[in-house]
Amino acid sequence: MNKKLLTWDFWTFVTIASVAVFGLFLMYPLFSLFISSFLDPATGVFTLENFRKFFSRKYYYQSLINSMWVTTCVTILSIMIGTALAYFMTAFKVKGKGAVEVLVIISMLSPPFIGAYSWVLLGGRSGIITQFLSDLFQMEWPSIYGFSGILLVLTLKLYPFIYLYVSGALKKIDASLIEAAESLGCSGIKKVATVIMPLVMPTMLAGALMVFMNALADFGTPMLIGEGFNVMPVMIYSEFINEVGGQANFAAAMATLMVILTTTIFLLQKYVVNRKSFTMSSLRPMQAKGLSGLKNIVMHIAIYGLVLVSIIPQVTVIYTSFLKTKGQIFVSGFSLDSYRIVFDNLALAITNTYVYSFVAISLIVFFGMLVAYITTRRKSWLTDIIDTLTMFPYIIPGSVLGITLLLAFNEAPLILSGTATIIIVSLVIRRLPYTLRSSSAILYQISPSVEEASISLGASPLKTFFKITAVMMIPGVLSGAILSWITCINELSSSVILYTGGTKTMSVAIYTEVIRASYGTAAALSTILTLTTVIGLLLFFKVSGSRDISL
Repeated sequence: MNKKLLTWDFWTFVTIASVAVFGLFLMYPLFSLFISSFLDPATGVFTLENFRKFFSRKYYYQSLINSMWVTTCVTILSIMIGTALAYFMTAFKVKGKGAVEVLVIISMLSPPFIGAYSWVLLGGRSGIITQFLSDLFQMEWPSIYGFSGILLVLTLKLYPFIYLYVSGALKKIDASLIEAAESLGCSGIKKVATVIMPLVMPTMLAGALMVFMNALADFGTPMLIGEGFNVMPVMIYSEFINEVGGQANFAAAMATLMVILTTTIFLLQKYVVNRKSFTMSSLRPMQAKGLSGLKNIVMHIAIYGLVLVSIIPQVTVIYTSFLKTKGQIFVSGFSLDSYRIVFDNLALAITNTYVYSFVAISLIVFFGMLVAYITTRRKSWLTDIIDTLTMFPYIIPGSVLGITLLLAFNEAPLILSGTATIIIVSLVIRRLPYTLRSSSAILYQISPSVEEASISLGASPLKTFFKITAVMMIPGVLSGAILSWITCINELSSSVILYTGGTKTMSVAIYTEVIRASYGTAAALSTILTLTTVIGLLLFFKVSGSRDISL
């Protein structure tokens, strides 16, 4: 499509307003972060001292090595587990496949810090499994703290990304390709390695990027169970809190390094995928075959076992939320005291969570549909700029985003720190790109001739958009918005930096309760958050009429 010169109408206003919004709430904060990282906290002069300090002290640069190590291991394990599960669920008949998929999705959409908290209850020093093995068998349960615990929690949380991506790709493979390979004597593992894997590789790499970015940016899990295994998000948070009375320049320098690292990985992944990507047209999709005998039993045990371990965090928090507590420990018997305490003392956090997420998702849907329209239907040099800007939220970890917003809006002329607005802005920025992507995909499926027919009958372009195009987009956009809303209510990384006493959300409240060792109230809040996630997921299934999820 040829680039059009700007004509002054409603869509020109939307284009300019979009550039202004992205510039104010995304580029300006990033610029503030970048400048702050090069300033001396005492004199305010330009310096490289902050970066020299990071790379000259092992205490600091070790956190970057730790982050890369644990993130790489999580990504590799997630690829192995997610790809294997996707293949067996697609190629073979699995009893209860629908329930398995729902449980896998629930385990993915629940926040990872709940998983960390649950595994502390199960495998911590006084955990249920730890005590059971110690009392009955005098066995010592492996430590849930440090590298191994972070690896366990994040892998169980993130392998569903690979599963969903690879499952979608496997459904597009034409069965005739597999049959042709088998007719040439290629079967079993060789068929999977030489035919199926190359076909799903681009999609797998896209899923791997999601896993890598999520693992690298995760704050709650290493904060709760890291115990000396420092990673970059925790280090940035700690240094920022320590320096909050000053200029926080050193924390800004570390955050800048994180942005540079994630940008490099993002661009590298894009380069590889673009070189290897291709289009598949599945005239005859793969048909699930039945296994028999021992192979069938082993497959079902492995799949059910994996899903059981994945869903343990949710089951644990729901169960423990009804246990009696005495101080900081659980005692025998059941009680609703934890819920009473939550609704008496933490009701504001629950209200804030729902209000902020609903406001954020409303803005995301409205703004996302308008921006998607101008970037697909009204192409210009300005919309090219917007297209480029929409990539940045993909590569900014939540904790870094929180710091950038505080640095940018902590002084006149625009002071947002300490307000609900800054939390809502962070939610909108983080989730808007996903709604933009889904909205653009829907628009490409709507023929421009529909709009042209409306305009030829006398309707204005603006009226045509709101009366016809937007109405046709809404079902698909709403289903994606529900998933974005679920991620909004579970957001911790940026909220834990931006919140004040009056703007605390449920995820932040759970985190602070765990830190205080108030496990009963933490379990009750986690249960409310988990059930909200499940209800949101069921609503998504109802609205979309599908169980295919794209994040």
